[in-house]
Amino acid sequence: MSAPMPFPVAAPPDKDAREAGRLLFAAPTEFLKGVVALDGLPPGDRVEVCFAGRSNVGKSSLINALTGRKALARASNTPGRTQEINFFTTSNGPYLVDLPGYGFANAPVKTVEKWQRLLKAYLSGRATLRRAFVLIDSRHGVKAVDEEIMALLDRSAVTFQAVLTKVDKVKEDSRAAVLAQVRGALAKHPAAFPEIIVTSSEKGWGIETLRALIAALD
Repeated sequence: MSAPMPFPVAAPPDKDAREAGRLLFAAPTEFLKGVVALDGLPPGDRVEVCFAGRSNVGKSSLINALTGRKALARASNTPGRTQEINFFTTSNGPYLVDLPGYGFANAPVKTVEKWQRLLKAYLSGRATLRRAFVLIDSRHGVKAVDEEIMALLDRSAVTFQAVLTKVDKVKEDSRAAVLAQVRGALAKHPAAFPEIIVTSSEKGWGIETLRALIAALD
């Protein structure tokens, strides 16, 4: 009997888990606030999950697909547009937290440094943060800037889960190589959750799986 593959792709949720995820996001998800400094964080009175990814990884599109709202999170073709931590409320569920894009940003260096410091401070000190979803563009795999955020999550003891985005943009015969590269990168990080979620916001792939996973966190 062969050993199980490390970091397998998450299986589709069963009926009950799928329904729990559907119910969580059937109610409206609302924008709460944008935070530009730690003293502006909302009270840690509920579980929260955050979404991190380099600029233009498809983070806003994924959050919009997850919540069923076309423009809840602002998508932009300009790298680094989001310069604050954006909090969204679900009905009787966790906060969804949209983190600033990291890596290349079309902004002054001092501005980039400021929001990167905010990002690091948030990840290191938010006790109610149950999981970080690190988004990886399927067309490119894990890059050096992704390694940096994963290492920060290791140091912060925050469990993170890799979410491959835009998988519909990768030919089927190339997907195995992308997954192999991502698995190799994750193996170096103790905080990595041992399953990968594969998504396409455009096609709706993996959205039910991600909803169910978030609904199950406590």
